[in-house]
Amino acid sequence: MLFDLNDGPRTRLAGDVAIVGAGAAGLTLARRLVKRGLSVVLLESGGLDYEPETAALNRGDVIGHEYPELEDARLRFFGGTTAIWGGRCAELDPIDFAPRSWVPHSGWPIDHATLAAYYREAREHLGLPDWHEPSPPLDFDGAELRFRSWQFDQRFDRFSAANSRDLLDNPRVTLVTHATVRELILSPSRQAIEAIDAVSLRGGRLKVHATHFVLAAGGIETPRIMLASRSVDRRGIGNDRDLVGRFFMEHPHARGGRILDARAWPLLGAFRRRHARDRSMFAHLIAASPALQEREGLLNSSLTIAARPPAHGRQSVVMQAYASAKHKSNPDRRGRVLWRALKQTTRTMQSAVDPARPWLMNRLGLRDLAIVVRAEQAPNPDSRVVLGEDRDALGIPRVQLDWKLSELDVTSVAGLVGALRRELERKGLGRVEPADWLRDPSQGWVNDSLVSMHPIGGYHHMGTTRMATDRSAGVVDADCKVHGIANLHIAGSSVFPTGGWANPTLTIMALALRLGDRIAALSATDKTLGPARETRKERQFETQDG
Repeated sequence: MLFDLNDGPRTRLAGDVAIVGAGAAGLTLARRLVKRGLSVVLLESGGLDYEPETAALNRGDVIGHEYPELEDARLRFFGGTTAIWGGRCAELDPIDFAPRSWVPHSGWPIDHATLAAYYREAREHLGLPDWHEPSPPLDFDGAELRFRSWQFDQRFDRFSAANSRDLLDNPRVTLVTHATVRELILSPSRQAIEAIDAVSLRGGRLKVHATHFVLAAGGIETPRIMLASRSVDRRGIGNDRDLVGRFFMEHPHARGGRILDARAWPLLGAFRRRHARDRSMFAHLIAASPALQEREGLLNSSLTIAARPPAHGRQSVVMQAYASAKHKSNPDRRGRVLWRALKQTTRTMQSAVDPARPWLMNRLGLRDLAIVVRAEQAPNPDSRVVLGEDRDALGIPRVQLDWKLSELDVTSVAGLVGALRRELERKGLGRVEPADWLRDPSQGWVNDSLVSMHPIGGYHHMGTTRMATDRSAGVVDADCKVHGIANLHIAGSSVFPTGGWANPTLTIMALALRLGDRIAALSATDKTLGPARETRKERQFETQDG
C-alpha cells in the first residue's frame, strides 16, 4: 500500500517493523522481512522521484575538509542515492574486518566469513553471478600489490519505484512517502523506542508504532535523526557516550602521481571494463597486499591507471559535457536518463578505440598516465557529523559536516604509490613520479578536479554509527542493534567501523539481509511483542539490554 503524507494527516500506523529510508539498505531489508512473514511500514522522506523542495532538507554546512554541498551529497527520494549509482560492486576484504595494530579504532565485531553467504545473496538480488576473482592482467609480486576487481550492476534505476513493484504491491508493506522523521520517541526508561513522529512539508503528521525500528537513512541523515531526537534525553538517542556522528569516513579520491617512460598500452588496457564469460562486466584495480599493509603500516587503499589531463591542465570537452549532465541538471528521472545516455554513448565510443585513444593522446603529450587513487580513510573520532543552529523547513536542526583526514591517510597512499613504482620498474613498464603532496604528509590531503568525475570522494558516508562489541567504542552491536535500546537497529554503511577500498553498496545489502534474519528471529522467539505497545510490553523492552 502506498500512502503520501502530503495528501493529508493520518494519525497512526502500525507494523511489525518500521524502516526509515527507502534506499538500498531499507529496500533490501524490507524484502527480507516480508519474505519472513513480517509486516513493514516503510517511511521515505521524499516522493517517488527528485523534488527540489525535498532535496533542500539535505542542506547543511561543510566546516572541515572540502566536500560537495550537502544538498547534493545524497538523494532524498525512493531508491535514494542508488539513482545515480555507478553499479560498482565489491566485497570488503578479510583484513578490513580485522583489528590492525597500525590502524587506530580498526576491527569489526564480525568477520568476513560471517557475511560470506549474505554477499552471495546480495549478488543474486543484483542479478550478478557468484564471483571468482579473474586472472590478473599483469604479473605483480603478490607480497607487494594485488589486482582486485569490481563487478558492475548494469540495470538502470534498480531500486526505483518502477523496479520495486514486488514491494509496493505486497499487502504486508505500507510505504509512506514525504514522511520525514522529526523524532524517535524514546520511552521514559530510555531503553526502547515507542514510536516515530513523522511530518511532511505540507502539514501532514503521522505516528508510527512497531515492535522493531530500523534507521536506514544513510551515514549523514541517520546520526542527524538520532541527535535531533532529544525530548527525553538531551544527548539524543544512543548517544550516552558521545559517539553518534563521530568517525565519519569517505573513500577520498586523489591524483597519486604519473607514470613516465611508460609502456602505456598494457597499463591502460589492464584497467578497462571487460566482460567475463558469463557476460557480466568487471574492471580491475590495484590494492596493497595484506603483507605490504602490515609491513609498512598502510591502509587498504587502491588505485587505477588512466589517461588524464596533466595536473595543471584542462578537462576535455566530452568530459565537461558529461560532468554538466550529471552534476548541473536535476537528478530527476529525465536528468538521470540523459546522464545515463551520455555515459553509455561515451563508453561505447571509447570501447571501439580504447586503449588506442588514450594511448595516442599520451603519446602526443595531451594526457598523463595518471595514478588515480581511491583510498581507505582511517577511522577518526574527530571526523564527525554534528547538529548546527540552523533548522530546515520542518524545524529539524541542520547538520554540519566536519570531515577530517589524517597523516595515515596520506602516508598510506605514498606507500601504495611506492610499491607501484617498485613493481613497474621491476617489470620494465615505466617510471613513477609521485604527486608532490605525498612528500609531506603533514600538509594534508590534496584533491584534484581533473583526475576523476568525483574528485573529492565517492559520496560514501560511513562510520557515523559504528559497530562495536562494547558501547564505549561504538553505537551499535554486532547485530546492528543500538547499544542500550532494545528495539532500535541501524542498516547501512554508517555502521562500518572501517571502509576498505571497496564501494559500500554490496556490503550494505549483505548487512541488511543479515539484519532481516536477526529481526525475524527475534520476532519468532517473542510472540508477545507487537505494535500495539501495551504497558506490559513496554516493561519487557525496558528490562532488556540495560
